[in-house]
Amino acid sequence: MELIAKERDRLLQRAARAIGLGSTAVALLCFSVPGILDLPTYIAVVPFFLLLALCQYRVGVNQSVVWVLLGVASGLAILIVVQLQIGAPPAASIGTAIVPLAAGSIASFAIVLVSGIGRLGLLVLSFVAAATLSGLVIGAPGFFSPELAAILLGWLLATVFGYWLGASVPRAARRIYSIGRAHRAERQASETEAQRRQGARLLHDTVLATLTLLAHSGVGVAASALQQQAGEDARLLRQLRLGASPVPQSSGVYNLEPVEESALGTTLESVKQRFGRMGLEVSWHGTGQVLLPSEVLDAFLLALAECLENVRRHSGVTDAHVTITDDEFTVRAMVTDAGVGFDLKDIDEARLGFKDSVVGRLKDVGGNARLFSSPGAGTTVVLEVPK
Repeated sequence: MELIAKERDRLLQRAARAIGLGSTAVALLCFSVPGILDLPTYIAVVPFFLLLALCQYRVGVNQSVVWVLLGVASGLAILIVVQLQIGAPPAASIGTAIVPLAAGSIASFAIVLVSGIGRLGLLVLSFVAAATLSGLVIGAPGFFSPELAAILLGWLLATVFGYWLGASVPRAARRIYSIGRAHRAERQASETEAQRRQGARLLHDTVLATLTLLAHSGVGVAASALQQQAGEDARLLRQLRLGASPVPQSSGVYNLEPVEESALGTTLESVKQRFGRMGLEVSWHGTGQVLLPSEVLDAFLLALAECLENVRRHSGVTDAHVTITDDEFTVRAMVTDAGVGFDLKDIDEARLGFKDSVVGRLKDVGGNARLFSSPGAGTTVVLEVPK
């Protein structure tokens, strides 16, 4: 929403710049018509027109209210100079030249003054000053004329346009976000269902077939073939447990990755995709080009997956960060989240799913794990395994 608010402000600024510069150019052309002003007065107002145009340009690229104040002051200065009548009195058609200046050029600043009490106060003061000085220049009887009505309408339109644009952008952004969230939920549900069906087919083609043979005492199948098939099924189950998606080659035969020594980055990606499907966005940092023995890689990835599962279930956030580092002897993973956290003294370690699934598993391969957390400060887990 912060990014959307910045885009909204940028859109308001650009709209104010476009309307302001266009109105300033029209007003200057009107004042340049021979007979509207005498030469000394015209020469005196031209620098203020240039300063007004500069302020309107800067408003389009800068959110500072200083340029708004300077721009309004420049426009009012033009009206004051015309009112002073440096040379001969202004022509009767001066009102026509005043309208694009007061109703367009100065009023354009109202587009960026519709948010906040202070800015609204500046908007009201600017309108009152512009209307008063315009009335004095025009010299309308009863302080009302069609020109003043046009000026009032210009300020009203600029204010309404600024308010409408400022309110519409966040509302549209919220609708887009809600539609996107519904789409993501539907896609996640579809992917989960597809994954469930694929898993059911895969188990039917492999593990269940092996169990059926065992139930019938392996009748008609050599013991060596049955042992080989059981080994392939064990490798398949290991890949599923780590979040991989084996590719079927034919009925009952799947393309399995070698597991004697695997690149850490390859299996990390499968873990990331697995938790992504469950709604947890995992950001990876550091190196993934580390080779680990099969049993160490198993323990490391399963402990890491358990930590991410704890984040998904208990942290109250939908994203986590995993940083992988290594030195000559050790590979480390630091899992962090910005969730609710907890007091380690208040929670039984056995209930964390941490003692056996993380600490015990890593100790079996010569590694260790450390846990850091406090209420409201998120949680960090450091996992270490030997190379």
